[in-house]
Amino acid sequence: MATNTQTSSPSIEVVILAAGKGTRMRSKLPKVLHPLAGKPLLQHVLDTASELNPKGLHVVVGHQAERVQETIGSSVNWAEQLEQLGTGHAVQQAMPGVDDDSVVLVLYGDVPMVSLNTLERCVASAAAGHLGLVTADFDDPAQLGRIIRNGAGAIQEIVEFKDANPEQVAIKEINSGIMALNGGVLTRLLSQVKTDNAQGEYYLTDVIALAVANNIEVQGLKAERPEEVTGVNDRLQLAELERVYQMDRAKELMQVGVTLADPSRIDVRGSVEAGQDCFIDANVIFVGDVVLGSGVQIASGCVITDSVLGDNVQVHANTLVEGAQVAAECSLGPFARIRPGSDLATGVKIGNFVELKKSKLGAGSKASHLTYIGDATIGADCNIGAGTVTCNYDGINKHQTQIGDRVFVGTNSTLVAPVEINQDAFVAAGSTITSNVPDETLAVGRGKQRNIPGWVRPDRRKTKS
Repeated sequence: MATNTQTSSPSIEVVILAAGKGTRMRSKLPKVLHPLAGKPLLQHVLDTASELNPKGLHVVVGHQAERVQETIGSSVNWAEQLEQLGTGHAVQQAMPGVDDDSVVLVLYGDVPMVSLNTLERCVASAAAGHLGLVTADFDDPAQLGRIIRNGAGAIQEIVEFKDANPEQVAIKEINSGIMALNGGVLTRLLSQVKTDNAQGEYYLTDVIALAVANNIEVQGLKAERPEEVTGVNDRLQLAELERVYQMDRAKELMQVGVTLADPSRIDVRGSVEAGQDCFIDANVIFVGDVVLGSGVQIASGCVITDSVLGDNVQVHANTLVEGAQVAAECSLGPFARIRPGSDLATGVKIGNFVELKKSKLGAGSKASHLTYIGDATIGADCNIGAGTVTCNYDGINKHQTQIGDRVFVGTNSTLVAPVEINQDAFVAAGSTITSNVPDETLAVGRGKQRNIPGWVRPDRRKTKS
């Protein structure tokens, strides 16, 4: 009786080249650490490659290797290229840690926008016994390596710009540098690469012609769009890719029902999950993981960081929200600062020039203007008057302010923590509260006023000539 056997897919090993200095960036920061959408270029590549569930992630470093390693951390295997002898030499530095039976995928730390779909196609080509090579058509290929095909359309080799003749320079199809191949075969081909070229370097691209000579089919895989394989060599290219990246995020938001006042003026430096019928005005920045309910309105100049905003929340102009949980129907700002640990129940109103830190406000409570609330728990339906300050810090420790439901705190009050103001209490304007206030009690903590009759305003002092 015949039996069905399943051949398991080979494991994937990813090698990312990140050793270059990036001279054209004109920066003390290694090129691969320059941020795109708030995240290092190299981290973008690592995050996409990680979605392939590889057996190993190998990063080849050189210039400022320690700084790159400190920034990225210990989640990858590091290999160091002590001498800059070319891309082929760089890949060789990682190969001792790579399984010969695996598919090796070669990526670049300064090519941050390659898609998972493209990488999957490249790996699948290598798993089928080919050399998978990602190419793209550029209107202006500039100094990128050109793809050379034969009369039948098969890829024969890659010619670097400096080694290309005029006919080859006219070719629009370029080599992205991204390729996948069996690990053992790649090791063998790399050992045959020579330095007989204009730069005297070991070109990884020479592996293509060597593969053809060894009867290994080179399968060209077109990238979905040129930006996907565009590298960053200077700050102009970085800025151009930033806009491409942000427009992609803007399109994703509009496709799920968000209205953007100007899609070209929104920055997403993390992820945004949004419900329907949200409106986001110009120059809004999202950082980290942000969740917006339905009907959220965010005015211009706001920065929302690692926060959840419930349905129909309104964030008025120039308000900062960080690390906060904001329930439905709340109103924030303008010019408010909601700091980490803030938890606002339904219908809370935080007005202009109000700062919250690590505080909880109950449903319907409001602090409409010019107030600092820190390390406080405030009940429902409270009114915190203008100029109120919770004095939570004694110079060494932070202390709590506890306020019950339906408390009214008058203008310009100072609440010296630790202190409790119980439900239905009333704090008179201008009071300094240093002890607990019972339920349904009026607290007055003012200095006694004196009126001095017959007071004469002093004359302005005469200045000596």
